[in-house]
Amino acid sequence: MTDERPLYERDPVAWRAHLAEGNAKQARKRVGADVLIRNALGDVLLVNPRYKPDWDLPGGMVEANEPPDHAAEREVREELGLHLRVGALLVIDWVAPHGPWDDSLMFVFNGGTIAEGSPTPQPLDGELLACQFTPLTQARSMLRPYLWDRLDQAVAAALTGAPRYLTNGRPRDSA
Repeated sequence: MTDERPLYERDPVAWRAHLAEGNAKQARKRVGADVLIRNALGDVLLVNPRYKPDWDLPGGMVEANEPPDHAAEREVREELGLHLRVGALLVIDWVAPHGPWDDSLMFVFNGGTIAEGSPTPQPLDGELLACQFTPLTQARSMLRPYLWDRLDQAVAAALTGAPRYLTNGRPRDSA
């Protein structure tokens, strides 16, 4: 008669080995976490990184075993001195392999609105050349098309309260 119990009950050591093998073989993705921060006029905060040719949303790459929302908070604190707790998830964007990069997942969280009269955040470390609040109409010309699409979808998600799943910045049915 065979033992019908699941492997994890029959042989915990074999089960751990099975999980370790799966963990070693399964895909590992780069993950980024950005934050949509606006001012009282509805302008969006953009940053100009030293290491890339175009403006971007504040945020950065998630470190190993770090939750994306914590990474977003850490990045805006390190780069801009903003101590904020991010709000709702607005966007998850699957970015296809491009150039030397494998695919990645990009998260955009709601960073809320900076109160009128508050000082504009300033770059704190060497990663950023500048940052500024920018009207949406102007942001389009400052961002790469896929980043503009991601930002546009994040703003729409913030207004509706419904997060968006994107592929290369576009809603899945239009990607």
